Formats: sequence, C-alpha cells, structure tokens
Amino acid sequence: MADTTLGFVELLDLEVIEANIFRGRSSPGEPMRVFGGQVAAQALIAAGRTVPSERRVHSLHAYFLRPGDSGAPIVYEVDRIRDGRSFTTRRVIAIQHGEVIFNLAASFQRAEEGLSHQASTMPDVPGPDETPTMAERLAPYAEVAHEFNGWFERSLAPRPIEVRYVEIPPTLVPRSGPQEPRQALWVRAVRPFPDDPLYHACAVTYASDLSLISTTLRPHGLASASAGIASLGTRRLRQDGDGPMSIGASVASGVTSSPDDEPNSSSTS
Repeated sequence: MADTTLGFVELLDLEVIEANIFRGRSSPGEPMRVFGGQVAAQALIAAGRTVPSERRVHSLHAYFLRPGDSGAPIVYEVDRIRDGRSFTTRRVIAIQHGEVIFNLAASFQRAEEGLSHQASTMPDVPGPDETPTMAERLAPYAEVAHEFNGWFERSLAPRPIEVRYVEIPPTLVPRSGPQEPRQALWVRAVRPFPDDPLYHACAVTYASDLSLISTTLRPHGLASASAGIASLGTRRLRQDGDGPMSIGASVASGVTSSPDDEPNSSSTS
C-alpha cells in the first residue's frame, strides 16, 4: 500500500479563509468517516492560531457530535471568548455540509511556575522498537478480519501518528474477554515536526482519541463508543523521536446511549 498520508505538519496546515475561520483537509485514502483525533487536533491548531505564541495549551474539552466526511473539507470557526492577563479561552466549532460535527473549548496560559508531578517509575514494558507494530498485532486475526466491519483496513491505513499497543488492541478485546481497565501503548509521530509546543499539544490531542475511551470499555469486553475528549493540565509533551509511553487507567466510568442507539456521552476518571 502506498503511503499517501499527509505528514502531521501538512495535516495541521489549515487554510485561512477569513479572520477566525479556517479550512482543513483529510489525508488521501482515509476511510469515509474522518478520524476524530484529526478533527480535534485541527480544531486545537485553529484556536492556537488566534492566541499569542507565548501562551501554551492549558486544557481542553471537546465533543464529537456527528461523523465527519473525509471526502469534504472541514471549516473551523473560532470564537475568541476571553483574553485575560494569564489565560486565554477559545471555543471552536467544526462544520461540514452546513452542520456542526464537533466542538471544542480550550484554554491557553502564559508560562508560569506551579505545582506539577509525574510518575517516578517507568512501567516494565518492552521499548517501542521491541513492541509489535499494528500489522504484526493483527496478523493472527487475518482470517476473521471481515468480521470487524472494516476496522482492520482502517487500522492498517497509514497515519501521521504511529501507535504500538503493548498488549492486545482494544477492538480485539471481545475475543479475549473482559480485561483490566488499563492499557499501555507507545505513540510517536511518523515524520519530524517543528519544535513548537502547539504542534506537540496537537499531536497528544490527536493520539488521545486512539485510547481514552477504549480503556474504559476493556472491563466490559467492548471495543468502541462515541464520546468526548477531556485533557486537563497539559504540559509540553514531545511526540517525535521514540515518543512517550501512554498509560491509560480507568477508575470509574459510565456510558449512556441515546434513544436511537448511538452512544453519545461518557464520563471517565
């Protein structure tokens, strides 16, 4: 398969249509439904383009409202909610075919010293180069790939962010029974990108849609659901090189479904 994917820099290179209005595109060859992490990352870069460069992403909260069409451009409208002395707040809506498909609220903060912490010990897991690729993970299931409604093809399609699961990928969990509400994965950008904190924050946002919800579903033997992204206390996290180890753990969660059986909300902690 030819690698026709856009690099992460190209994916975030939004066209400026008017003040506070931007237009983004998807990688050629993407499945018909746009990957949610892409929309979230593009919305965040749109917000960041209206904020002074010295202010970094502090937190964000987003909701996926409708499936996106990978064959059509996405328009991002930024609402400049507030510009304070320390914090800047932005709201972004993503529009396709005249309908809002996604919204995001993000705050940015000027660099200040404050309380912070990080786990002091690294989990005892294989390194990124010793961890199987997605193709290697899926190879034992090739004979039943047709039962996953195109998930195999989507998972093997080239993306600007590579993910390697230390354990079995969450979509295959139903074949392995309920699992502990915890998973570890390596995440890194396929190609280098600028030494700009905003790009790295967008990369983390993109990657977050690959594992957050699936972690909460592992104890139930489920694989996917529609939900939102919440990221608080964002620090400068590099996504190039070997990339960071991501550990997802769900203490408690709840997922509700709308009357038409489309999962539309969740909570996790």
